[in-house]
Amino acid sequence: MTYFDSVSTIQYEGPTSKNALAFKFYNPKEKIGDRTMEEWLRFGVAYWHTFTFDGTDPFGQGNMVRQWNHLKGMDLAKARVEAAFEFFEKLNVPFFCFHDVDIAPEGETLKETNENLDIIVTMIEEYMKTSKTKLLWNTANMFSHPRFVHGAATSCNADVFAYSAAKVKKGLEVAKRLGAENYVFWGGREGYESLLNTDMGLEQDNLAKFFHMAVDYAKEIGFNGQFLIEPKPKEPTKHQYDFDVATGLAFLQKYNLEDYFKFNIEANHATLAGHTFEHELRVARINGMLGSVDANQGDPLLGWDTDEFPTDLYSTTLAMYEIIKNGGLGQGGLNFDAKVRRGSFEAEDLFRAHIAGMDSFAVGLVVAHKLIEDKVLDNFIEKRYSSFTNGIGREITEGTTDFHKLEQHALQLTEIKNESGRVEEIRAIINQYLLTAFAK
Repeated sequence: MTYFDSVSTIQYEGPTSKNALAFKFYNPKEKIGDRTMEEWLRFGVAYWHTFTFDGTDPFGQGNMVRQWNHLKGMDLAKARVEAAFEFFEKLNVPFFCFHDVDIAPEGETLKETNENLDIIVTMIEEYMKTSKTKLLWNTANMFSHPRFVHGAATSCNADVFAYSAAKVKKGLEVAKRLGAENYVFWGGREGYESLLNTDMGLEQDNLAKFFHMAVDYAKEIGFNGQFLIEPKPKEPTKHQYDFDVATGLAFLQKYNLEDYFKFNIEANHATLAGHTFEHELRVARINGMLGSVDANQGDPLLGWDTDEFPTDLYSTTLAMYEIIKNGGLGQGGLNFDAKVRRGSFEAEDLFRAHIAGMDSFAVGLVVAHKLIEDKVLDNFIEKRYSSFTNGIGREITEGTTDFHKLEQHALQLTEIKNESGRVEEIRAIINQYLLTAFAK
């Protein structure tokens, strides 16, 4: 059975195309520097938002029109696999991602849940034999079920900790079986609502023990994928332990986990933390911890995780600037952790939304590469910090001075002259690059 009969394989038609079901800027085989767009961008489809999201929100029932809506249980799970691989093929994406409960329903017991997973994983495995689409990462949903009301690896209930470990153990086995390039830990409810009833030290110690056990088991079964932590500051808990990259990095360093983990950075989570997307990417990059990206955007007028498809070209450009400076994403990718708006309920809208996001990041790639090639930002930054390349500045950066020498230098100063940061000029130049990148 087919599920998207009205859609053919999405082709690149160029910037002047009026076809809504065609790429305008994403040309997977086009070389940008030493790699193709497909190799740089490594796009992934999020199984949960694309195939399981039904449009339900706190104020309304599900309204998405999907050919599999009438099915239940394992029949529904199997239909979604069929639909997913048809979607991957027509969109021509290299990767997909999923939570365990996205692909198979939970049973009455953990044993039954694992049996359901095994059936669907076998089905996915068969499809992957003839598909170009690989598994970017999988993860365990440890936030939806009522058992996780107080968290998973940070729960006050040891039985929940054990159940969570069993879920991740199974998840790692699935990752190994399907050849996942990464495995993601998203905290979900790993945080607290109130410090009045929370032993923060114990919870964080337990979380670290959980991660170390995961590292040990991955080694035991020979899973070589990269472990990723996905920071998020709040929602559903008031304060989550993986608040942002800096907080997550401090945790990893404290518990000697930094050699085993990198970060999966989501744009919308960055804004919820009070940061820009590019800030979180930069913090991860300069610390050698940038692993993968969840590509979406939030609504600045709303204070929650709206998971919109990314269309802000300024944001995608600055994101790709960091990714290129990082040398690419390695085993990671750009996973569209994004859902169509509730009003975009037709099946074709899934394609339209992904096309918009893929085109937006393709524009960002082209512009960012040109900015780097022309050393636009590098030249500004080099000039701005030029005082640290000679004299007392060089002694500071080389660590060959002290407070005595610095005081002597300061006492001899008759005037301190600063120069303009020229940030408005820089933004205007970026606008110029954006507007002329595809001009003939």
